[in-house]
Amino acid sequence: MQNNQMIMALGMWVLIFVIFYLLLVRPQKKKEKKLTEMRNSLEKGDTVVTVGGIIAKVSKVEEEKVILELGPNRTKVPFERWAIGRIIEKTQTKEIIEVEEKMD
Repeated sequence: MQNNQMIMALGMWVLIFVIFYLLLVRPQKKKEKKLTEMRNSLEKGDTVVTVGGIIAKVSKVEEEKVILELGPNRTKVPFERWAIGRIIEKTQTKEIIEVEEKMD
């Protein structure tokens, strides 16, 4: 009888950890993976929003830094790559050139 209760108690703890993983850990890992992919796809000319709420245009992309142009004076400010929260507008110049070349 006591052996049966220990198996049930152990089974409940395993079930709790599985539910915890499925509801909290897995979705967070997916979100983090998407953010990493987005930050790695940054290109010159993209309009981005930083985690601090600054809207700017990407001037240069380096290894761990991104140089952003701010305001009407186009002031260039370095930001860490992790500080980019989202991309508002993606540069499509390469795609436009490729489409034009195919049409000719």
